[in-house]
Amino acid sequence: MIPDLRDRAAALLNAYREKGLKIATAESCTGGLVAALLTEISGSSAVVERGFVTYSNEAKTELIGVPADLITAHGAVSEPVARAMAEGALARSRADVAVGITGVAGPTGGTATKPVGLVHFGFARKGAPTIHLERRYGDLGRENVRRRAVEDALSLLEQAIG
Repeated sequence: MIPDLRDRAAALLNAYREKGLKIATAESCTGGLVAALLTEISGSSAVVERGFVTYSNEAKTELIGVPADLITAHGAVSEPVARAMAEGALARSRADVAVGITGVAGPTGGTATKPVGLVHFGFARKGAPTIHLERRYGDLGRENVRRRAVEDALSLLEQAIG
């Protein structure tokens, strides 16, 4: 998977395991890479509750309850949708925290207002307000945009446990 991120993922899983917390992911532009990285670590089943790959707008609506009118009003790549993805994953799982990721990985799909490299993150935790993070990585190539998004998702998960 992403070798230099394995140690970070293992440390994250250990910290969550020690606190008895579980994680859910709702991924669009990363296509499940965050869940794949975490579940590559032996014993991850004690922490990773489930992962949703909600690449299409319909999947966002059907699997994690993102309102279709929210997607219509703001677009799939937006702060409101990222927040709704995280909140929906939390509500539709037995997890304590959830991260939602939606963006434009490229090389196509970018616009003047939503360029390639734009990624929105939502982070939801039971009993706490949902956090939003926006990144504009630039047109680094699809693989690099997705990798950077995985790194930032890990950072959000790490900050929550810190």
